[in-house]
Amino acid sequence: MPSPFPGMNPYLERATAWESLHSNIINASQFHIASQLPAEYVVRIENRVYIHEPSGERRYVGASDLGVVRTPLASGTHTATLEAPARVTILDAVDVQRVGFLTIRDRDGNDLVTVMELLSPTNKYAGPDRAQYLGKRNEILRSRAHFVEIDLLRGGPRMPPDELPTCDYCAIVSRVEERPEAGVWPWRLRDPIPLIPIPLRGGDADATLDLKRVIDQVYDGARYGNYIYNGPPEPRLAPDDAAWAAQFLPH
Repeated sequence: MPSPFPGMNPYLERATAWESLHSNIINASQFHIASQLPAEYVVRIENRVYIHEPSGERRYVGASDLGVVRTPLASGTHTATLEAPARVTILDAVDVQRVGFLTIRDRDGNDLVTVMELLSPTNKYAGPDRAQYLGKRNEILRSRAHFVEIDLLRGGPRMPPDELPTCDYCAIVSRVEERPEAGVWPWRLRDPIPLIPIPLRGGDADATLDLKRVIDQVYDGARYGNYIYNGPPEPRLAPDDAAWAAQFLPH
């Protein structure tokens, strides 16, 4: 069954659900958008890789001493005996995170037409991941590709520009021909999710992303309802919103 909320389900923002939800929304959006595209376009999932190094000093790892000891035999021949090996760190633990996003490309020339990003918490909070994301974002905004950015997370600061309207969630659509201006679709927790246009090349009608339909599909398919309600939303709702949300919780 679909998500019981009329718009975004705030319980899906919990850390225990978000990582898989992000991937599932990207996957489902690919199929949803691809079904609308003319034959000359291809929609793909591509990945951005974040490397999270451990804190502290990086250590050089050289060749270890295997502790080979040669002991002479009565016959005068030699053999090798292995002592307990030394303990070494071969590689510092790193966290490698791959975050998917969608691209629409020209089928024949592979030219980039549109990029669609779904924000993650690491994109929103101050730190190297946000800086890396904003750098890539700026590259796209200086290119000849359209850009769509969707924020389904109440937590964390919004992305630039600073004059975005007050909202819980939003989508930004930056068309090449309209830059530096961009369209903004803001909505509140209690609002239905708006249809988001996905621009293509001039002369071709926009595709449309029905996010509510996509979220309902992945909510049902991945059975999020089996575990996301075991605790409050993250971040917590204001008291009046929590009271409103309670009517949609499964019993």
